[in-house]
Amino acid sequence: PIPPTPAILRLDNQVCFALYSASLAMTKLYKPLLDRIGLTYPQYLVMLVLWEQDGVTVSELGERLFLDSGTLTPLLKRLEAEGLLSRTRSREDERVVIVQLTEQGRVLREQARDIPQCILGASGRSVEQLRQLQEDLQVLRGHLQDSL
Repeated sequence: PIPPTPAILRLDNQVCFALYSASLAMTKLYKPLLDRIGLTYPQYLVMLVLWEQDGVTVSELGERLFLDSGTLTPLLKRLEAEGLLSRTRSREDERVVIVQLTEQGRVLREQARDIPQCILGASGRSVEQLRQLQEDLQVLRGHLQDSL
């Protein structure tokens, strides 16, 4: 017979699994909302950054989204092909690529306006509770990154 698994090794006691499974559920919840506006979840994250601050560099986008250029570049190419953004090289330093919204990308922001409210409603949490959870997760992320 196999001895009982210690509590520390039980799946339901793993913070990583709680985060992973919550992330999967969140992404599934977003899918039909984003399908309506023609975006994937990673594309939506890029657009959120640009709606917040238009005209950022690819490296700034990568830092904000915790994505490397190998992951980010195909996302940007696809969004550019769909007419939502443009990429141009900086005049001061041609190694720097600046990402800007097109008019179509700015219009899309209006179509996305109700998405956060849908997520809030589905969460079963108050705005204050979600803000606290977000803050706790950001602190956790910071500690984990510091440990890398």
